[in-house]
Amino acid sequence: MSKQKVGLTPISMHRIIAVFFGSGCVPVAPGTFGTLAAIPLYLLIAEKSLIAYCLVTCVVIVVGIWAAGRLSSEIGTHDHGAIVVDEVAGYLITMMFIPFSWTALLCGFFLFRFFDILKPWPIGWIDKHVHGGSGIMVDDLIAGVFANIVLLVLLKFPPIDLF
Repeated sequence: MSKQKVGLTPISMHRIIAVFFGSGCVPVAPGTFGTLAAIPLYLLIAEKSLIAYCLVTCVVIVVGIWAAGRLSSEIGTHDHGAIVVDEVAGYLITMMFIPFSWTALLCGFFLFRFFDILKPWPIGWIDKHVHGGSGIMVDDLIAGVFANIVLLVLLKFPPIDLF
């Protein structure tokens, strides 16, 4: 990850999307702020139909691949920390099939950040070996799948009455 400062200027659609409306421009923990910025989008779609939820998630993924790849090429750095649209997509994957509750929202946030930061196999391998917009997105999508599986298990077999 480069220390090069990336912001919203010059203004372009791919830049706005890649840094998710500026949430990736914070100087400390941009991935965490990108995940936090995903929560309002999640709240907008959480109680919609599964088809609508999946459609929005797919749009974020496809547009995110384009935007992340374009900004990454433009600045000459693969997966710069300011590119956080991948965190948005990963969080939406984390929360897919999970009934809405504030507890689930928070557990999903922490589980996604856990898998995204630790990058257990195959996430870490993919992060290092897959490049371009797809490479930027796919490790976070898999982190979202891992977090989603843990959330589904916790819903089925709660250790305590969390949900």
